[in-house]
Amino acid sequence: MEYIGNYLFSIVEMGGVLSPLLFIIFHLFRPLLFLPVVFICISGGVLFGPVAGTIYSIIGITLSSLLFYGLMGWTPKSVQRLIGVKQKLLGKHAELTKSQITLLRLVPFIHFHLLSLCLIEISNGFKDYARSSLFSSIPLAMVYTSIGGWISNLNPMFIGILLVALLPMLYLLRRKEIIIKWQEFFSVHDSQQHTSLTRSPS
Repeated sequence: MEYIGNYLFSIVEMGGVLSPLLFIIFHLFRPLLFLPVVFICISGGVLFGPVAGTIYSIIGITLSSLLFYGLMGWTPKSVQRLIGVKQKLLGKHAELTKSQITLLRLVPFIHFHLLSLCLIEISNGFKDYARSSLFSSIPLAMVYTSIGGWISNLNPMFIGILLVALLPMLYLLRRKEIIIKWQEFFSVHDSQQHTSLTRSPS
């Protein structure tokens, strides 16, 4: 994975005026390469700086989410697998709010499209999903692209070492079990639901 990531980013870096387009396309092919979104955002900060890198990552992440929406009907097994993971983590009837999804996007080891699936379930159609995908991608892109912009000010040798070291670390994190206590995470949301139910007429 380290070799593939470094090779593809070398192509992006040498792309000249097409580099932003190649970088955005790279976001779309990320799931096939098993690369974490965080790594690509950080690399965008290194390649383009924090401002341009953030813009390109927001576009790439949003398009990736829209592509997932369009491909759901073509990959039913993958969708069912994600639904199974979601039910194990949250239960069959629990739902995340859009704010919670935006926050969880910042956690490197949570499956990106699992959160996209949660977003689809609470969205009112494609337009609402597209708008929510855009807004939920902004904090993710800003935070990790800024880290990449900071890295870009270091010695080139240190940049290479950090990027190479970052890939396996993020890969291992991606495979680990989520250690967030979901009961605590949903405690406020559940208590609000309970309050609204008790106030409703019998």
